[in-house]
Amino acid sequence: MRTLATDRLTLEPLVAAHADAMFAVLSDPAIYAYENAPPRSAEWLRERYARLESRQSGDGTEQWLNWVVRPRGGAPIGYVQATVEASGRALIAYEFGSAWWGQGYAREAAQAMIGELIAHHGARSLAAVLKCANLRSLRLLARLGFSPASPEARARGRGAGRVPDGAGRRRRMSAKGRPEGEYRSAEHEGIVQ
Repeated sequence: MRTLATDRLTLEPLVAAHADAMFAVLSDPAIYAYENAPPRSAEWLRERYARLESRQSGDGTEQWLNWVVRPRGGAPIGYVQATVEASGRALIAYEFGSAWWGQGYAREAAQAMIGELIAHHGARSLAAVLKCANLRSLRLLARLGFSPASPEARARGRGAGRVPDGAGRRRRMSAKGRPEGEYRSAEHEGIVQ
């Protein structure tokens, strides 16, 4: 796993040493209007990050890839992550502090991560799971080329992706306007999603 760079951002492989700075970012209550809960403490986050440094699941069947995102020369503003399954399916996620929303950072970081997943980590398809009411995340995924997955794809999914769409429920996203299993974009010509 390597450090990634865009015009404005550096994406650093997540390590336990990022815990203190990320605890401050992830303590932003606005983040949790739709997703999860804040970390319990900086020490709890440090222990979690230390486990993630293995970059793989306990059984070795999944790659766990996490990058801390920072503007060039600045402090961390969030993270992007992916679980790449042995099948080549990558489940992506992201969280950014609300002070940095609406500035294109999440899109820029996610695009860099997606390119890296395909070029160097065997990703052949991409998926994301989110709560339907999270319109900001829905718009981001649409800009990245995702659209709601078909009912069949959701049924094949796992966990929260199996829940039917509805208020407060989760939605699985997949390739926009393409037959399932296919994704192409100007940024990633010929990429399978």
